Amino acid sequence: MKLGAFSVSLSVKDLKASKKFYETLGFKVFAGDPAKNYLIMKNEETLIGLFQGMFENNILTFNPGWDSNAQKIEDFQDVRSIQKHLKNNNLELQQEVDESGKGPGSFVVLDPDGNAILFDQHV
Repeated sequence: MKLGAFSVSLSVKDLKASKKFYETLGFKVFAGDPAKNYLIMKNEETLIGLFQGMFENNILTFNPGWDSNAQKIEDFQDVRSIQKHLKNNNLELQQEVDESGKGPGSFVVLDPDGNAILFDQHV
């Protein structure tokens, strides 16, 4: 299964303090908007998202259709196909994407320990 770029989306209390901390670890701002309370940071091929006040817990995130530079990849598995596969394997989804649509869409599933996994397609 081709899941696309992977990142960890962190729920942070103080975006500025978290940004400074991760810069100390070698991360640089890659995308995002502090005025909208989020930043995407990158260290080589490792991506983390810092999100202040948007959700309670940390989230594992896959971006079908994107590489780690947020560039569209031609050969990818559409988020609807991934969702259908998970549903066919009896996984309960917390949020679903309309399977009749095309283009951008997202859905959420929880792993056995309650960790949220977001599949977020932007293309």
